[in-house]
Amino acid sequence: MLFKDKFIEFMSLRKTALVISLILILISVGSLVVRGLNLGIDFTGGTVVEVAYPDSKSPEAVRVLLKENNYEAIVQHFGSSSDILIRLAPPKTGETASSAEAKAELSESILEVLRQETAGVELRRVEFVGPQIGEELREQGGLAMLMALGGILIYVALRFEYRFAVGAVAALVHDVIITVGFFSVTQIEFDLSVLAAVLAVIGYSLNDTIVVFDRQRENFRILREETPTQVLNISLNQTLSRTLITSFTTLLVVGALFLFGPETITGFSVALIIGILIGTYSSIYVASNLLLVMGITKEALIPPEKNDEELDALP
Repeated sequence: MLFKDKFIEFMSLRKTALVISLILILISVGSLVVRGLNLGIDFTGGTVVEVAYPDSKSPEAVRVLLKENNYEAIVQHFGSSSDILIRLAPPKTGETASSAEAKAELSESILEVLRQETAGVELRRVEFVGPQIGEELREQGGLAMLMALGGILIYVALRFEYRFAVGAVAALVHDVIITVGFFSVTQIEFDLSVLAAVLAVIGYSLNDTIVVFDRQRENFRILREETPTQVLNISLNQTLSRTLITSFTTLLVVGALFLFGPETITGFSVALIIGILIGTYSSIYVASNLLLVMGITKEALIPPEKNDEELDALP
């Protein structure tokens, strides 16, 4: 086992970790309030046009060409270096929403602009997302996150003890705020794939936290002379190898997606990378730290002994 000859006093750094977490949360919340998120077309609505060039094409060159023709767009590769994805913002406030004919006219107009510079550009697909649909997706995404956290709170409270439930949910809220805050600070586009990654981070972080909690509960019952701080330190050291190996192997896969995957999943892979790192940290320094803050005791985790009358009543 890794670190079998080294004992780390994790809880000796709990106050420092608390300060770091508070700073990261304040930065994240402040950025969300001031800058907000760079919401993708899935949430804001707008038009997506996918075209194929005969040869490789720079997205920046396409963006400049469209800007010269009064089209403000987000342009990126899609799949290969010759496939271009163009995202056009929805109409500004006061403008009339595009009808089906207007959307077809818009795509043909863009294709005509592109063909003026490069012959042979092919139109692959055109999609339109209305602002109302984007608003519904935002609301449903937020509701899904709240329902997930509520379900986790109930599950952990029933399986362990209410203090464990509070610690688990606090760790998950901590992870979500910092992960979403990272996207606000960097202004990386936040779309449905990123929201899916955030929900995946909740599941990943919870799994790691449950493993740590399970060992802590077991040790609270068998280590009778150690203080709660010592029990937590022992438990964290016992699960450290498993935590690091799981995080490392997961990061290898997600890192490969980030380095070699298409640009369309960059936000997804970045959210998972940040979430895995923060989730590993929070399992140690947020969930476990809160157990001490709320005064966890051995007595609370020792099952009550059955009295003689209860034993006699058993068949």
